[in-house]
Amino acid sequence: MKLCFTGLSDPGLVRSVNQDAYYIDPEGRFFILADGMGGHAGGEEASRIATKEISAHLVANWDSPQSSEELLSSALLQANKAIVQDQHDFPERSDMGTTAVVVIFRAPEQPWCAHIGDSRLYRLRDSDLQQITEDHTWVARAIKVGEIKPEEARTHPWRHVLSRCLGRDDLYQVEVQKLNVQAGDRLLLCSDGLTEELVDHTITDCFQPSLVVQKPMEAQIQSVAVSLVEAAKEHGGHDNITVVIVVLEAL
Repeated sequence: MKLCFTGLSDPGLVRSVNQDAYYIDPEGRFFILADGMGGHAGGEEASRIATKEISAHLVANWDSPQSSEELLSSALLQANKAIVQDQHDFPERSDMGTTAVVVIFRAPEQPWCAHIGDSRLYRLRDSDLQQITEDHTWVARAIKVGEIKPEEARTHPWRHVLSRCLGRDDLYQVEVQKLNVQAGDRLLLCSDGLTEELVDHTITDCFQPSLVVQKPMEAQIQSVAVSLVEAAKEHGGHDNITVVIVVLEAL
């Protein structure tokens, strides 16, 4: 399969600083998105460290005998170690942390994903949008055990409380999974600045013009990225908004 990809980040309409970060490997081998927290300087630094350390680790160990699962896990744990060290070196950033979602395409395997926090990975197959990752948040756990209903989550006062993130001394493992993909699928990595504002069917609608407009795929997905960000801003734009889109095309 051939990959076509793009990314876009916007501070939104309320925040003066963009604490999101993303990195796309120029060769299309991996894609990283991070959403920092812990004050302006702390959030920016945490997401910057995460994308830098994860990408460096993946590049350095890409051809190692490690499995993709091991490679992803060690990359995120290395980023966590670097953020914790920065907290110790700069106490004013001691409460910083970041989410992360990473997808790697390491032939001949199916792609793999690792994530921590509430930045998400979606797969759009035809018109079926599926959330692949499970949020590491208080509300996600509460829904799972039946303490609150799914419709309550969007407005619950604790919806932003993370149960896991990078930047913690007690982080020893991360969630890694193999992805089920096929030609025609579209993957969306995004920060919660998108999903806080847009429900699933609105996200799906933003992709639909790309199915009918006859123009190069690169231009199509760039238009989709802009549509997603603008739609989130039209619905409030209360947080930073970042999207990375990967389209799997048949050869």
